[in-house]
Amino acid sequence: MDADSSTLVAAATAGDRDAWNALVDRYAGLVWATARAFRLNDADAADVSQVTWLRAVEHLDNLRNPAALSSWLVTTTRREALNLLRQRRSGALPEADGAEVVDDEQPPPWHDILVDERNRELWAAFRRLSARCQTLLRLLVIDPAGSYTKVAAALDVPVGSLGPTRARCLTTLRGHLARSGVDG
Repeated sequence: MDADSSTLVAAATAGDRDAWNALVDRYAGLVWATARAFRLNDADAADVSQVTWLRAVEHLDNLRNPAALSSWLVTTTRREALNLLRQRRSGALPEADGAEVVDDEQPPPWHDILVDERNRELWAAFRRLSARCQTLLRLLVIDPAGSYTKVAAALDVPVGSLGPTRARCLTTLRGHLARSGVDG
């Protein structure tokens, strides 16, 4: 199914089992990798994943931004993993046997998944900018140390207007990203 997250969330909320299955298929790896990043063994990561999906079922119809489901799932998985670890530390849960050690010098396994998701959202937001903003930002990124004079000449605008125009374009881009649920 190629539907976007918002469409799938709406359909799943309305009881469409295929839409729910598509959401789970799309994001199960992300949820699993996020849980494993907390150095949980397979059994504990499976428990955290199940609780995360249970929370999704409970709160799917209350999501403020269904398009940002991946961010919501990551945040919820992190919270559930931290809850499990806190309960362990307080003695409420016994320590699981066979906990696996994760190499601290390597980025967490979910890092690439999150970067890819963020990049997709960033480029989608960038494409929603006006052609003029896209061109301006591209020119400034191609040669950030380059002369504003060259960029102004290429765009046929006064040099003094580049800074304020750039600021407006970046503000618009940030707004698009915020509406998509991308932060930071």
